[in-house]
Amino acid sequence: MAVLSPPKPSSDEGRIPRRVAFSQKRGKWDVKLSPYLYISPFFILFAITGLFPLLYTGYVSLFEWGLLKGKGDFVGLDNFTEVLNQPHFWKALRNTFSIFLLSAVPQVVMAITLAAILSANLRAKTFWRMGVLLPYVVAPVAVGLIFGKLFADESGLINAILTNIGIDPVRWHVDVLPSHFAIATMVNFRWTGYNTLIFLAAMQAIPRELYEAAIIDGAGRLRQFFSITIPQLRPTLIFIIITSTIGGLQIFDEPRMFNTTGDGGSSRQWMTLTMYLFDLGWGPQKSFGRASAVALLLFVIIVVIGMINFLVTTKIATSGPAKAKKPKSRNSTNRRTR
Repeated sequence: MAVLSPPKPSSDEGRIPRRVAFSQKRGKWDVKLSPYLYISPFFILFAITGLFPLLYTGYVSLFEWGLLKGKGDFVGLDNFTEVLNQPHFWKALRNTFSIFLLSAVPQVVMAITLAAILSANLRAKTFWRMGVLLPYVVAPVAVGLIFGKLFADESGLINAILTNIGIDPVRWHVDVLPSHFAIATMVNFRWTGYNTLIFLAAMQAIPRELYEAAIIDGAGRLRQFFSITIPQLRPTLIFIIITSTIGGLQIFDEPRMFNTTGDGGSSRQWMTLTMYLFDLGWGPQKSFGRASAVALLLFVIIVVIGMINFLVTTKIATSGPAKAKKPKSRNSTNRRTR
């Protein structure tokens, strides 16, 4: 009679569980936490230099806050009410939007045009591409001083040229619209080259196969530009329009340096919101509470206009040709006829 041997213990029984090494735990922590550590410096810096000043500005706007006296009585929304009742605020808001429209729209058009020219087969491409960026390097104070002399009412170069061709001199520092046009010219001089290089980089990323197919189909350069280049630049256009809106509504250097006094004109005909804010905080009134109220109002205006631009441009960018209706099969038509 055969004797049955006892069953052998399985390999898993009696095995002592191994502890996970600290290096392995550290590796898992590194994979999970390292992305947050890499982006944390930006958010920490933003919280210190961006979020905290914004919140503190809102806190100051609720008090009667002076330059020498410091924090005063709590006034709530009285600073906002008093600012909105001031005619200078609405005049500054009008000037800001007028200068913004006169500078942003031509700036985008000229930037796209220059980028298309620089994208062509030109000799010394690097030289011309560096040349369009040179005005951006010039300090805004220097640009304001130079253009302030060019657009001088009596001894300016622009009026001298107009006089030689038989046109009456323009009162650049007196009339509203000419002063806005002159300041918009400064802005376009500085920022057109910067936006041109952004558009040029986006144009270089467009697949060449699209242009080759268009050439085979017989499309000319103008048709290629409007049918291929512009649609491919829609995401870049969204970026340029939003950044131009934020920068255009915060314009300060160019109108500040347009004349020697820096007060926005005798009747404040080119005073912007940022200049009005500066005048409230450091001018004769020295009211940080009202200046903070203007800063918050400007922040809300920029956010609203930026969101409108984003929604409109995104809708334009995502809108495509209408989907063609699916043709009906023969079986279904035969069934209906039967």
